[in-house]
Amino acid sequence: MAFDSALYPLPGFAFQVSLTGDANEVAYFKSVSGLKYETETVPVVAGGSNNTTFNLVGATKWANLVFKRGFARGSSLLAMRKQWLDGPKTRIAQGSIVQLDSQLQRVGAWTFTRGWPVKWEVTDFDASKSEMSIETLEIAHDGLTWGG
Repeated sequence: MAFDSALYPLPGFAFQVSLTGDANEVAYFKSVSGLKYETETVPVVAGGSNNTTFNLVGATKWANLVFKRGFARGSSLLAMRKQWLDGPKTRIAQGSIVQLDSQLQRVGAWTFTRGWPVKWEVTDFDASKSEMSIETLEIAHDGLTWGG
């Protein structure tokens, strides 16, 4: 029987990120979360049917994407957030999170559209711990698609 790599799960630690839409401009992160969306249900009571409600399809909500990495001097994420705050509030045309296989080959990408940096933060400073400072950038967007 031939080995079919499509039947095996992909590693969660192998990914690349582009926040500018330029696939050649790759950013590296410790973690990316928020690759999810859900469609709301709208409960409706029908006339004459008092013992139940019927669920209609509502709006689709996109979760914010959350990017985390070690904080360093000259943070490009902090600069991106500041540029957005100080500028005309334009949105990122698109960005992508590229899924890689265990040989670090591209197998597909999640692409978001019309994103904007809604939140930036750095971890709390605590002299009793010996942890690395982590910065977090959160991006709201208008849609997420998977392309192989």
